[in-house]
Amino acid sequence: MSLNQILNSAMSGLSASQAGMQTVSNNIANVSTVGYARQKPTLSTAVAGGKVNGVVVGEPSRVADKFLENAVYQRAGNAGRSEAAATYLDRLQSLLGATDSKSGIASRLTALSTSVSQIASLQGSAQSIALFTGNVSDTIDSLNQLRGDVSNLQADVESEVSDTVERTNVLLKKIHDLNSEVARLQGLGKSVSGPADERMSALEELSGLVDVTVREQSDGRVTIDTASGQVLLDKRLRQLSYPSGAASSQATYPAIDIRFASDSGVMGASTGEKIDSTAVGGKLGGLLDIRDRALPNFSEQLGQLFSGLAETLNKVSNAGTTLPPPNTMTGEPNGLIGTDRLGFTGKATFAVVGKDGTLVSKTTVDFDALGPTATVDDAIAAINAGLSPNGTASFTNGVLSIGAASSANGIAIAQDPDSPSDRAGVGFSQFFGLNNLIRSDTSALAPSGFTASDPHGFGTGETAQIVLRDPTGKVLTQYTLTGSTGSTWGDLVGELNASPLSAYGSFELDDRGRIQFNTNAASSGSTISIPSDSTDRNGTGLSFSSLSGLTGAASGLASAEVPASLLADTTRLPLAQLQLTAAVGEKAIGSGDIRNVSGFVDALSGAVDFGKDGSLTIGTFANRLLGSAGSQASLALTNYNDASSRLSDALDRRDSFSGVNVDEELAQMVILQNSYSAAARVMTTASDMYDTLIGMLR
Repeated sequence: MSLNQILNSAMSGLSASQAGMQTVSNNIANVSTVGYARQKPTLSTAVAGGKVNGVVVGEPSRVADKFLENAVYQRAGNAGRSEAAATYLDRLQSLLGATDSKSGIASRLTALSTSVSQIASLQGSAQSIALFTGNVSDTIDSLNQLRGDVSNLQADVESEVSDTVERTNVLLKKIHDLNSEVARLQGLGKSVSGPADERMSALEELSGLVDVTVREQSDGRVTIDTASGQVLLDKRLRQLSYPSGAASSQATYPAIDIRFASDSGVMGASTGEKIDSTAVGGKLGGLLDIRDRALPNFSEQLGQLFSGLAETLNKVSNAGTTLPPPNTMTGEPNGLIGTDRLGFTGKATFAVVGKDGTLVSKTTVDFDALGPTATVDDAIAAINAGLSPNGTASFTNGVLSIGAASSANGIAIAQDPDSPSDRAGVGFSQFFGLNNLIRSDTSALAPSGFTASDPHGFGTGETAQIVLRDPTGKVLTQYTLTGSTGSTWGDLVGELNASPLSAYGSFELDDRGRIQFNTNAASSGSTISIPSDSTDRNGTGLSFSSLSGLTGAASGLASAEVPASLLADTTRLPLAQLQLTAAVGEKAIGSGDIRNVSGFVDALSGAVDFGKDGSLTIGTFANRLLGSAGSQASLALTNYNDASSRLSDALDRRDSFSGVNVDEELAQMVILQNSYSAAARVMTTASDMYDTLIGMLR
C-alpha cells in the first residue's frame, strides 16, 4: 500500500470518527425529545482499483424497528377506544347517582313502595297520600331528568366525534406532507431522520384516534388504511367529511364520508368509502359505539321502565274510585275512533254516585254480549242506554268522556270480579285512560290491542323511517314504512317482512297489539329505532311509533306527569272501590274506604309484561338496568387499564430499541475518541515516513 493510500485511509478514519461524534452529540442533545429515534452514522468500505481505500461516510440513519412501531400503532388504537368508552360510561354511571342516593331511580322506586304502604298503616291520612303522589311525581321527574341527561351526554359525544374528525384530518395532511419530504430526502441521499421522527409521532397520535394499518413503501412514504379497510392515505391525500355545527342528540347521524383532497387539504370528490360504525376503532370508534349503541340502548330501556311503571300504577288507579267521585271522567287518546273494533271481552260496571257515596244508577256492560264485531260507538251507546238520564258518555277526537248529568253526582267504574273487561290485558277504564294516575300527551300508556285485521288508519304520504343497527351501532339497513301495501296492521307487518329489514329477522304482532322484531341468529343483538315518524292514526295524534310498541323511545316519558289537580287534592287519589252489590239508594262507596291501597302494594311487587324483555317486577327491571350500566362502566375501565398497560409496554419496547441511552452514547463516544486517536497516529506515522524518505533523497 502506498503512503498516499495510507494517508487517505487515515483521513477517512478521522472523518468517520468526527461524523460519529456529531451523531452521538446529536443523540445526547435529544435524549428528552419525545418521538426522537437515535441515529447512527452510515459507514461503508471505500474501494479504489479493486483495493480497499479507507471508509466512506454517509448520511446518519435512523435506528428504528418498523414492527415495534406498528405494535405501538395497534395498541394505541385499542387504548383510544377503551378510553373513550370508559370516560363516557363513567359519566353515565355518575348520572345514575350512588346506590344510597335519595334522588336515584332505585331509591325513588323504593320510596314509592314504602309510601303506599304508609297509606294503609296510617288509614289513608292526607299526609301519607300526599307523600305517595309526590313520590310518583318525583319518580317521573327523575326518569325525565335522566332521559334529558343521557340526551345531553349523547350530544357531548357527538361534539367530540366532530372534534376527532377534525384532528384526524390535520394529522393526515401532516403525514402526507412529511411523506413528500421523506421521499425527497431519500431520493437525494440525505438523512430522513428529522421528518421520519415527526411522522412517527403523528402516526402514533393518529392511531389513537383511528385504528390504522401502516405500510412503509420503497420510496420512504407510508400508506394508511383503517381497521375496517378504508384507505386514508397513499400517494394521494384524503380527508374525512363530517357535518359540523352545534352538536345535538339525534336519533341517527350521518356517516363520515372519505373524500379525496388536494395537497393543501381542500376536499374534492368522494372516494365512495364511508366510516359508519365502531369497526373503525380507536377513539373515534369508541365514541361512535357510545353515541350509536350504548346511550340509545340505555334510553330505550329507560323508556321501557317508565312504560311498565305507568301501566302498573294506572291499572290499580283505574280499578278504584274516590269519594266524592269525579263529576266527569275524561280519558286520553289511544288511537281508536268510534268505528274501530271494540275488542273487549268481559264486563265492566258504570255507575252514577252521589257525593256522599249513594248509588244513583248503574249499568253493567257485557262486552261479550255485544259481539266480536262491536265498535267503540256500540260500547258508548250501551253505556248511555244504561246510565240515561243520570249520566252520559261521549267519544270525541279519540277521547272518551263520561259525565254525570247533575253536578251533585259523580262517575265511578269497576271491573266485574268474575269476568273483568279486557283488551290487551288491560281493563276498559285503563285502556281509555279515564282514571289514570300518570298521564302523557304523546302515549296512551297502554298497549293498543290491535289485531292483524284492524285497519292501521295511517293516511297517504304518512311514513315512518325504521333503522336497524348491528351490535356495533352500524346501520345494517333502513326502510321507510308507507302503509301503502294494505290497509290493516297485518299488512303493515307484511310490508315490514317484505322489506330489506327481513334479511336480518322477522316482524310479528303479539297478543297485546305490539309489533316485535325477532332477529335471526346471524343478526343477534341488532336493534330497531324509528328516527322519524309522520304518521297519525285517523287524526288521533298517536303515531305508528307510539302505537306499535316497537321501541321504548316512544314511551311517552317526555310529556308524562301526575295531574296537578291530583297533587293538590289528596281526595282525588282513587283509594276506594265501588261496591257492586249495592242497590240504588244504598251506599256504593263507603267513607274512609281505602281497599284499593292493597292493589297498589301488590302491583308494585308483582310482575309486569315488558314485551321482548320478559315479565319482571318494576324493581328487578330497574336493578337490571342500573346494574348493567354499572357493570359496563366497570368493564370499560378494566379494559382501558389493560389497554393502557399494553400500550406502555409497546412504547417501552420501541423506545428501548430506538431511544437514546446516555450511558451507551458516552461509551460510544469513548470508542470514537480512541478511533480518532488511532487514525491520527496513522497519519503521524505516515508523515514521519514521508519525512524519512525525503531525507534519504537529500
